[in-house]
Amino acid sequence: MGVAQVLVVPTNVSQGGQFNSKSEGESDHDLVQQCLKGDSQSFRKLYRRHQHRVRSILYQLCDQSSLDDLVQEVFLRAWKGLPKFRGSAKFSTWLYRIAWNVASDQRQKVVQGRTQLQNITEKSPTQQDAPDLMELHYQDLVQRGLDSLSFDHRTILVLHDLEEVPQKEVAQILDIPVGTVKSRLFHARAAMRQFLKQQGVQL
Repeated sequence: MGVAQVLVVPTNVSQGGQFNSKSEGESDHDLVQQCLKGDSQSFRKLYRRHQHRVRSILYQLCDQSSLDDLVQEVFLRAWKGLPKFRGSAKFSTWLYRIAWNVASDQRQKVVQGRTQLQNITEKSPTQQDAPDLMELHYQDLVQRGLDSLSFDHRTILVLHDLEEVPQKEVAQILDIPVGTVKSRLFHARAAMRQFLKQQGVQL
């Protein structure tokens, strides 16, 4: 069974990522079990159910120009990793951790690429430094605020405040204690408030 076939985005998904009512009644656990028996349709249902949330997380953490590829990478890793999924955590928690790992890998690649580019173009800027369309996304105040944070703090705000993932589940996704989640959340919010004040926003 080809992975590309499994990951094709269905054309009959309604607005908001909903699918037919028959699949809505099936739990993630049931669908995973069916996937392990070789049912590719069940994985398509999991994709439909979670792809918008995964895309939203990656959008806030990564370069949007590669967003589609990163979403596919998350579900590719999930498909390959299903036999190792033990079910001790919710499928969504496990999937969002994969998304975070993909975002982390992408961030490392971007940092390495920027370092190499800086070594090459260290003497003077070129016309390629002009902002492209993707950089226009960062004109949004909240997005620029997120971008000013460390990756750890940005991840906490995206998962907890923007995606409304509970603190306990955030801890499972990031494999850190709940106390660390609370601490990072406190400092991330403080940093975001400071950024907004610097931009003239009255809080």
